[in-house]
Amino acid sequence: MSILKETKFIMNKYHITANKNLGQNFLIDDETVAGIVETASVSKEDLIIEIGPGLGTLTKELLERAGKVICIELDKRMIEILEDRFSMYDNFKVINEDVLKVNLKDLIQKEKIKNTKIVANLPYYITTPIIMKLLEDKLDIETITVMIQKEVADRLVTEPGTGDTGAITYAIHYYTNPKRILEVPNTLFIPSPKVNSTVVKLNILKTPSIEVKNEKQLFDIIKTAFMQKRKTLVNAIANSGKYGSKEQVEKTLQKLEIDLKIRPEKMSLEQFAKLSNLIETKIVWKLLTSSDFVV
Repeated sequence: MSILKETKFIMNKYHITANKNLGQNFLIDDETVAGIVETASVSKEDLIIEIGPGLGTLTKELLERAGKVICIELDKRMIEILEDRFSMYDNFKVINEDVLKVNLKDLIQKEKIKNTKIVANLPYYITTPIIMKLLEDKLDIETITVMIQKEVADRLVTEPGTGDTGAITYAIHYYTNPKRILEVPNTLFIPSPKVNSTVVKLNILKTPSIEVKNEKQLFDIIKTAFMQKRKTLVNAIANSGKYGSKEQVEKTLQKLEIDLKIRPEKMSLEQFAKLSNLIETKIVWKLLTSSDFVV
């Protein structure tokens, strides 16, 4: 049975319709499913954490290849369907929870399986928070294979400083090596979303792509800059009041030989790292030379 026919059968059997509030769109194309699973390079040595399995379209293929598949699904209606379809598999587990509230680090450690990989068809409205959680939690994972809105995918894979970037672009290139894999037209979903999708694979780096003194500060500076991305970098950072006056920010950029008229999206990751490192040095120096500092 094709995935299209199977999906319609399941929706009719359980009287299910897609929940717009949860951003549900059910993938109905056999080739795309095969492409996602192939891209994830799933083997019996792998623990697969599938986020938002929905009706289980991807789950079925993952269970055939993986050592174990743990599905994390927010929609209670889908839990019954997933359990009915896959309870006979001894390598299947489902958790009814918001993935942003799940302690994934503990979950992975308890399974004690050699490799862990993330596979997901992410709801468009919550793509960025989920991806950032997966990266910032510093999980022991090898790859993240996700299908996301094409516009977001473009922002993830583009090189920092070269195009339509966002704060997440810098995080992606700091933690991972991103690859665009597959374009998925909106006609391959029920119901059809208004936008097309893209499958992206994020290969997690063993160490970040650049060295920085204060990682938390680096990303705070980047987020601060992109909150006012239409302004110059100087104004965006100075307006926050967190890293000195406009004059102080200008002097910092001049020392790094960064154009004072540059906008955040034109900054490279290396430039942001140098900016963060210099600010960190100044903060430490100010602390050490302060009359309030006591050894």
